[in-house]
Amino acid sequence: MKKQMSQTRDWIATARTLSEALPYLQRYEGATIVIKLGGHAMGSDEAMEEFARDIVLMRQVGVNPVIVHGGGPMINAMLKRLDIQSEFVNGKRVTDAATVEVVEMVLSGLINKRVVQAINDQGGRAVGISGKDAGLMICRQDDPSLGLVGTPETVDTRLLETLTAGELIPVIAPLGVSRDGETMNINGDTAAGAIAGALQARRLLLLTDVAGVKNAAGEVMTELTATHIRELTDSGVIAGGMIPKTETALDALARGVRAAVILDGRVPNACLLELFTDHGVGSMIRRG
Repeated sequence: MKKQMSQTRDWIATARTLSEALPYLQRYEGATIVIKLGGHAMGSDEAMEEFARDIVLMRQVGVNPVIVHGGGPMINAMLKRLDIQSEFVNGKRVTDAATVEVVEMVLSGLINKRVVQAINDQGGRAVGISGKDAGLMICRQDDPSLGLVGTPETVDTRLLETLTAGELIPVIAPLGVSRDGETMNINGDTAAGAIAGALQARRLLLLTDVAGVKNAAGEVMTELTATHIRELTDSGVIAGGMIPKTETALDALARGVRAAVILDGRVPNACLLELFTDHGVGSMIRRG
C-alpha cells in the first residue's frame, strides 16, 4: 500500500512538472538553441545517452538545437597513443601540421560520429559536420607561434539553416579553414559562441563541469549582466578557466544572442532544467 501511494505521488509530481513546463515549451517553440557539449556529458556512454535523449526531446517539442562539441582529452590521448610530441607556448599547445591531422581525425571522426550516433539511437535525426563544410567557419590565425589555431572571422549559416529547416540536428566539430585553405583548430567554446551569434540564437548553453559563475564568497550567481561579468573579471573574482567561457558568452551577446548560460553539465537533464523549468542549473548572462 505504501509503495502504491509513493508511486502515485511520483506520478502526480511528474504530471505537475509537465504542466508547469507548458509556458516554457511555448516560449521556445521554433527557437534556435546552440549547445556546447563538453566535460561530464561526454565522459561516459550513460551521460552521452542522457544528453542525447534531452536533445531529441527538445527537437520533438519544436526547439532547433545546434550542437558544437569539444574533445581536448580525446585529442591528448590519441596524440600520446601515436607518440606525437607536442610543443607548448605559454601553456598552450602548438598545433602543427602533424597535430592538426590528429585533431581533425578525432574531432570530425571519432567524437562527432559518437555524438551523432547517440542522438540517432534516441530517435533523433542528427547530421555530423565540421566548420569546414560549406565554408561554415572561415578563420584567422590566433597567434603564429601556436600554429594552426584559429578564430572564426566569418560564419556562413546557410548549411545550418537548411539542416534545421529539415528538422535535422546539426552536430559540429570545431574546425575551420583559413582564407588560404589550411585546416584550423578552433576552441570549442569560441566556435559555439560564433555560431550562436551568426544564427541569432535565443540561447547559448555552455556545458561545463562547474556549478556556474561564483562571487567573491564562492556562491553561484544565477543571473548576471555583461557589465557585472566585466567587473568580476577586473577584480579577479572570475579567473582561470572561467575567463574564456565568460568571454565567449559576452562575445555571443554582442553578436545578438539573447542570453548565454554557463551550465553545470554534471546535473542530470541540465539542458531541460535550464530551458523548461524555473530551476536553472547554472549562471545566465544577459546584456547590460
